[in-house]
Amino acid sequence: MNLEEIIYKTLIEGDSYKTLLKGLGVTLQISLLSVALGTLLGMVICALRRSRFWAIRNIAAGYIAIVRGSPVVLLLMLMYYVVFAGSDVSATLVAVAAFSLHMSAYTAACFYSAIHATDAMQVEAARTLGFSRWQAFTLITLPQAAQIAKGTYQSTIVTLIQWTSVAGYVTITDLTRVVNNIGSRTMQPLFMILVGLLLYLGMAYICYGAFALADKISLWRKKRRRTA
Repeated sequence: MNLEEIIYKTLIEGDSYKTLLKGLGVTLQISLLSVALGTLLGMVICALRRSRFWAIRNIAAGYIAIVRGSPVVLLLMLMYYVVFAGSDVSATLVAVAAFSLHMSAYTAACFYSAIHATDAMQVEAARTLGFSRWQAFTLITLPQAAQIAKGTYQSTIVTLIQWTSVAGYVTITDLTRVVNNIGSRTMQPLFMILVGLLLYLGMAYICYGAFALADKISLWRKKRRRTA
């Protein structure tokens, strides 16, 4: 069987490409929602981790340590078979909840480390010039921390996209499960695995490209301000 016949049998015959696109859509949906919710929750956890109160700081630190140390598959299964067992919540939303928790712990740790890596002397100088604590944080610390955290945060997003491949453990027909089903049905598992790899690589490099584009836009704006 030549390549054209394999492509027709696995992707065209029986509208298999439509099933593949549906699986891709499910993976994108879970990934985008998990990144958005996980980032917001991670910011909250990071703020709690920096609290003045010892108890709150340690609760946040414990949350980060436990979630980061827990396998994503087991966290997903815990949410599906225990926390949301017997509820009307769809498996997709359960997966979003599990991956959001995973994302939040890594995001909180990333932001917390980045904030502590900034130059504290600049904040002290701003405070002596009359800046409030909030102004010093938003105008000085936050931009520096965002730049420091960018690389790690980007890698966290790509890792999350890869981890969504385990969503099939809770009956979700995501990209990985569709790839496996088509490969088994057509007796072409190797070809379908390669197709799945290319699609996951495509999502990863779209993420990298989005960050690179954001950097170029930011640089262009800075140059425009200087010449204005």
